[in-house]
Amino acid sequence: MRTPGAPAICRNRPEPGPFAATDPAGVGAVCPSCGGLALAPIYRLASIPAQSVILFDTPEAARDMPRGQLDLRFCDDCGFVFNSAFDAAGVDYASTTEESQHFSGTFNAFARTLVEEIARRYDLAGRLTLEIGCGKGDFLQELVAQTGTIGLGVDPGFIPDRLPGAHGRDITFRREYFDPAAIETPPGFVVCRHTLEHIPDVGRFLADIATVLSGRRDVGILFETPDMARVLAEGAFWDIYHEHCSYFTLGSHARLFRRAGLHVTRTYLAYGDQYIVQYAEPGAGTPLPEENDLDRVRALAAAFPAKVAAVRAHWTDFVRDRHGAGGRIAIWGGGSKCVSFITSNDLADAVEQVIDINPFKQGKYLPGTGHRVSPPDDLVRTRPDTVIVMNPVYLPEVAARLAALGLSPDLVAL
Repeated sequence: MRTPGAPAICRNRPEPGPFAATDPAGVGAVCPSCGGLALAPIYRLASIPAQSVILFDTPEAARDMPRGQLDLRFCDDCGFVFNSAFDAAGVDYASTTEESQHFSGTFNAFARTLVEEIARRYDLAGRLTLEIGCGKGDFLQELVAQTGTIGLGVDPGFIPDRLPGAHGRDITFRREYFDPAAIETPPGFVVCRHTLEHIPDVGRFLADIATVLSGRRDVGILFETPDMARVLAEGAFWDIYHEHCSYFTLGSHARLFRRAGLHVTRTYLAYGDQYIVQYAEPGAGTPLPEENDLDRVRALAAAFPAKVAAVRAHWTDFVRDRHGAGGRIAIWGGGSKCVSFITSNDLADAVEQVIDINPFKQGKYLPGTGHRVSPPDDLVRTRPDTVIVMNPVYLPEVAARLAALGLSPDLVAL
């Protein structure tokens, strides 16, 4: 991926809601998705890690990493949420990032199911599939194996040594930012999973997708993006990061695509209703019922400042009370959620240990917190009283691993 430029022009705006004509600070005055002007601040943090999946070799370097700001704004015209204080200069996706979840059996099962769904919907044999933001390449490799597609993955953080033998006749990886001018052959299928939320100018990015398609109509498109409606409803501050500068609901995601001349053919929530999975194709079409969420999202956004304050207070008290009573607290999941959970509430001194099953994280230090990431077996030595799981989807997997280690701490999930 690359950082796009100017915002799109808004067309066909819905009727205004309770946030209409509000942007008192005059900051972030144009919605990057629709060009709307009816913006409202809903969540601010003065200092957070500029990047949450980067890893460090020493705790000192981890704690001293650059900081960024968060100023989430809600667009009343289209339901899009974005960080108006995002600073791309503090983010480097070609550095030592480690975002892969493919060491989890739970996540791998989900990814395989998604590949099987794609295979049922499209005949990709012999056709080029472009994956923008392919990460370490696991999903594209599975898609090539199951469908016979010819894969091209683009990501500045790709590490060739992680997929030995994959780079060959049927699959190629480019360790670079996405540039539509560098894609010589128009693809027959485009995949973009957990990348759009990192793009500040989403309108321009969709225009880049159209450029890559080169006017072809027989193209399938799959995007997967975190669902912001759940974050708003739950006050899930742990799912808000500086480098996640763009936040979507089912409706705002689809509206972005339709403004770009792409017809949304299916959209739904997956993975414990945490992810938006959306299929699209070039052309126009009738909006789906799932896209009609703007009134609900307006209400959620209006309630979010109070909701997130209450949820942050709850978890701060939970951790502080248990730590103050002498309890040892471990967090399972050394990724972005963990970094946000600890740094948003200044809980570094109260969390004793961070666990992750990804071997490429183990022995490294988390940004902003300075915690060393340890393997699950280390829990046998430290024997925590409480283990906080950063994602409830993984509760059965974590519980089974703890039982296998002969441990029975109090297990709670966000």
